[in-house]
Amino acid sequence: MAIVSKSVPVPPLVPVKRALLSVFDKTGLIDFAKALSDRGVELVSTGGSYKALRDAGLAVMDISEVTGFPEIMDGRVKTLHPAVHGGLLSIRDDADHQAAMSAHGITGIDLFCGNLYPFEDVVAKGADYATGVENIDIGGPAMTRAAAKNHAYVTVVTDPADYELVIAELDKHNGQSPIELRKKLALKAFARTAAYDAAVSNWLADQLDEANPAHRAVGGKLAEVMRYGENPHQSAGFYTTGEVRPGVATARQIQGKTLSYNNINDTDAAFELVSEFDPARTSAVAIIKHANPCGVAEGKSLKEAYELALRCDPVSAFGGIVALNQKLDAAAAEEIVKIFTEVIIAPEADEAAMEIIAAKKNLRLLLTGGLADPRAKGLFVKSVAGGLLVQNRDNGVVDDLDLKVVTKRAPTAQELADLKFAFRVAKHVKSNAIVYAKDGATVGVGAGQMSRVDSARIAARKALDATEAAGLTEALTKGCVVASDAFFPFADGLLSAAEAGATAVIQPGGSMRDDEVIAAADEAGLAMVLTGMRHFRH
Repeated sequence: MAIVSKSVPVPPLVPVKRALLSVFDKTGLIDFAKALSDRGVELVSTGGSYKALRDAGLAVMDISEVTGFPEIMDGRVKTLHPAVHGGLLSIRDDADHQAAMSAHGITGIDLFCGNLYPFEDVVAKGADYATGVENIDIGGPAMTRAAAKNHAYVTVVTDPADYELVIAELDKHNGQSPIELRKKLALKAFARTAAYDAAVSNWLADQLDEANPAHRAVGGKLAEVMRYGENPHQSAGFYTTGEVRPGVATARQIQGKTLSYNNINDTDAAFELVSEFDPARTSAVAIIKHANPCGVAEGKSLKEAYELALRCDPVSAFGGIVALNQKLDAAAAEEIVKIFTEVIIAPEADEAAMEIIAAKKNLRLLLTGGLADPRAKGLFVKSVAGGLLVQNRDNGVVDDLDLKVVTKRAPTAQELADLKFAFRVAKHVKSNAIVYAKDGATVGVGAGQMSRVDSARIAARKALDATEAAGLTEALTKGCVVASDAFFPFADGLLSAAEAGATAVIQPGGSMRDDEVIAAADEAGLAMVLTGMRHFRH
């Protein structure tokens, strides 16, 4: 089919004489419709919107009076009609379009106000397949796109937050809509339908267990325009996807400055890590700096866990993010505020703790209402030049793995507990990752190095620094365990860990030189277990 180009001037101002209002979310609808009616705009509406306007005493025409056709199929078909779409799509300054409107009795629609069935909310609450499908809006997106396409003549309003702006612009221009407003609202409309369709397609892909559909759409809603991105010369915005997952995107901010781009990234990393620890089993705290843990620990209380986590790297913890897996209490809060901290994130906080935090006005406190499920499915998206890398969230959990002892010596019960702890943490450390741990606390972390042996050496060096800072005479790594996020390609990294004082190691295995690495572990008297699962994190 040939695409016909209509080169007609775009009018700077368009009178708004007729408006079609068809919304699911009726927030502010009555006031907006009354304001339009008071300005001489004829109102047309559909279904529940029509009833709400009529019950409010407004003069309003039902859509069936426009189409000459009743709603059918339980309301599935009511606006998909030439009288509606001709009124939205007609080029007012085109003689042929005007002739067609006259011949078929079509009246122009100058303003369309619509929002969509709450598909995202419905499926986020766990709706079954049939309910999800029934909540896919068809007429709403069709009218929204038609009005947005024809923004040269039509004002499209998709967000109740814009109602006041539209009325103000009409008043400013004597009942006419300016082109700048129409363009801005058209952009917003297309972005909304794009995000809506993305939610539908991704849900269907998940329902059908289709890991890699032919087209992958990603959509989000602007939650905040940020001061800047990772660096001051980069612009940035924070968008939410509607995923109901406890964390930084869904948390309630109790106090403190607005979160920065880096704050959000680091806080997400912190909370995802601490969510690995079952709050019914243990208190756990993670301290994050630049998306890497500088200290993680379990304890009999949050205060004890925080003190152990801080001991691992007290220098890097300055200006870091603190995440807790249980309700923040006063004892833990008193310890945390002793050094400069950017953000605290926890499921809950008691009143005494919030009073302590309140004394630090710039300290952000976020409450999530729960922990993120480390086993839950989800998508992870990363942009590259000209494309997107899309993968499932890393939802592997060490407790679910079949650990295989491959050395002559098996780990003791305490070593095994520490190995599992260390591997939980290593999952959240940038590759190449090495984590030394002892008695449920990290004692050295090596992250993001180009070789695994360098990560092992850096982690050992930081452990010595922490030992000195704690005023201890014996290295924190003596008698510790070590976790590696991926296999040891050579025995050198393993031997570096042994030199640091490690007595047991956990790693995925899978190297061509596994036999050499296992032999080196046996010679050094180490116990080694293989997980069969790696946790690269880039």
